[in-house]
Amino acid sequence: MHSSNPAFIAQKSDSAFDDLTAMLGDMRPHPTEEALVQLGRALMTELLDLISDTALEDFQTLLGEALIGAFHSAAGRIERDADRARDAMRRLDRDFDGSEAADVELQEATARARAGDAATRAAEMIRDAAAETWTVATGEVWTAWRGSRRGTHLTAAQLEAKQAIRAIRSRRAGEADPGGPVVAFRGAPTADSREDAARIFDALNWALAEWPHMALATTGARGAEKLAIQWARQKGVKLILARADFDAHGKAAPFRANDDLMALEPTCCLTLARSLDEARAADARPFGPALNLGQKAMELGVRHLAVRSRPH
Repeated sequence: MHSSNPAFIAQKSDSAFDDLTAMLGDMRPHPTEEALVQLGRALMTELLDLISDTALEDFQTLLGEALIGAFHSAAGRIERDADRARDAMRRLDRDFDGSEAADVELQEATARARAGDAATRAAEMIRDAAAETWTVATGEVWTAWRGSRRGTHLTAAQLEAKQAIRAIRSRRAGEADPGGPVVAFRGAPTADSREDAARIFDALNWALAEWPHMALATTGARGAEKLAIQWARQKGVKLILARADFDAHGKAAPFRANDDLMALEPTCCLTLARSLDEARAADARPFGPALNLGQKAMELGVRHLAVRSRPH
């Protein structure tokens, strides 16, 4: 067995990933955790530098999310392959007949599973480093559209709304539990002026003072809600994203997302249905989903504050 060969026994490092790859027994070198993180940052930096101030800048969000999503997808595919190898390990172990052929087959399945685990982790590190660089450069936060994101370098915990809802309903402790009062926020896509940002941050700072262990729940829509996400990252506040699923719900998706927000049993709902910038407000109708969340809050007896005026 490779693992018994002293040549494959490495000194313990400061990186769990580097320790994992050192135990694989593969003669080929493996990229270090530091190198993988640097790769993720460099890829995103190169993309943003290339398209900045060009006609492609209008498609920056799509291109940036596509780059991050590619590594997220790769991590998922590799992990599924590793899971299949583990299934084979269990089958081979159960049916083991002591033959040399069976022993070799079991060793190969074990090696595939371990290598897959390391490759999954590598793809996740590249993904998270690219996502972190994306957020620093643009203020936008990337999240997986489906399933959970198992973060490696997250500063604000990000949760899929359905996970958080299940945790609240069952009152389970753990990573998916918001861990404190939930403050829901919905704002207009056009409400992203400097004045809007100042008022949104005022409202959220007030909420944090009222509920120091709060989690912020929003849909992650552009404009006001992206500003709220920036605030959460800066303050280290836990973030719950109830993304609107347009594929499943069509035009009703933003309102169905409000149902998910209310299912989180928020302590308070904050809304900004129209930009505070007079020119922008004159050209746009009030944002329906923000009005809808306020209405749902009042119907359910949940505290609701419109942040057009400063909270008290």
